[in-house]
Amino acid sequence: MSEQAALYVERWNNAPEGPSSDCPVRGVLDKISDKWSMLLVMTLASGPKRFNQLRREVSDISQKMLTQTLRDLQRDGMVARRVYDTKPPSVEYRLTPLGESIIVPFGHLIEWAGHNHPQIGAARAVFDGTN
Repeated sequence: MSEQAALYVERWNNAPEGPSSDCPVRGVLDKISDKWSMLLVMTLASGPKRFNQLRREVSDISQKMLTQTLRDLQRDGMVARRVYDTKPPSVEYRLTPLGESIIVPFGHLIEWAGHNHPQIGAARAVFDGTN
């Protein structure tokens, strides 16, 4: 294990709240690690988008899930919603500074997943063959 990894593990194990179910970190991680949040944050990283633009760019998300995930990201302060006074009204979504601050950590996770995808696939094949 690297020094940095050991430091993170030590911090986690010695945190006052620990890895319990009421840990505040867990509440944040549950939200940003759901199926759609990372995709929407990374899609909005290139700039503000309207609802239908998001729906086209994240093509396999339902309208209901897009609406709910955007609301959750708004509630957590990561996405801002702006309504324009047009006929019909148009709505635009953009990342807030807090939302922008998660792009680099998400980028690291995306790189890790891309790099390790072949190993994970091979491990799954071995596991699935033995079960």
